[in-house]
Amino acid sequence: MSRAMNDHVDTPQYSPEPRDVYLTVPNLISLLRIVSIPIVAELVSHHRMIPALAVLALSAISDGMDGLIARSFNQVSKIGQLLDPIADRLLILCSVLALGLAGIIPMWMLIIVAIRDLLMGVLVLILAQHDYGPLPVNFVGKTGTALLMVAIVALIVADVWDNPFAHMLHMAALAVGIWGVGVYWLAGFIYFRQGFALLRETE
Repeated sequence: MSRAMNDHVDTPQYSPEPRDVYLTVPNLISLLRIVSIPIVAELVSHHRMIPALAVLALSAISDGMDGLIARSFNQVSKIGQLLDPIADRLLILCSVLALGLAGIIPMWMLIIVAIRDLLMGVLVLILAQHDYGPLPVNFVGKTGTALLMVAIVALIVADVWDNPFAHMLHMAALAVGIWGVGVYWLAGFIYFRQGFALLRETE
């Protein structure tokens, strides 16, 4: 059995009482979110921003629904704890990739985000080898994700029009995105410290 994060003193739980269940409504919603991500990326990379915004809106609604349903109907699951952050990471990575391919953001932003997510993926795999579940989400991580998502949506909206307001929105969104990348990396550093602290306890 996986060692729960609450086995460690002063370590917050990732989610209350996760169960070993797979076929649940929240997990299905999370899978549909993941399936929608390549659609968003394809639309954005071809500058089809209105349909991309529509799919993103549905994805955002489903993101809130799966958590609400899981808590309300006692369907919190271990696999669901993994699917939800995976969906968030994939959405950010694929959206940034699409924006880079569309020439809307500089490619260095894509590279920095991709390296961070690659390192986090390696950390998750290493922790899994030592029978640990996902690390608890912290405030910095939520902030970085929120900043990047705001920047992504604003950049998509700005690309719909070609006028002075759209250009100003584009520049403001880029600024938010740069801050978001910085906070995203800071959160990654915190996660790595937490992960290595857990690994040292197993030695």
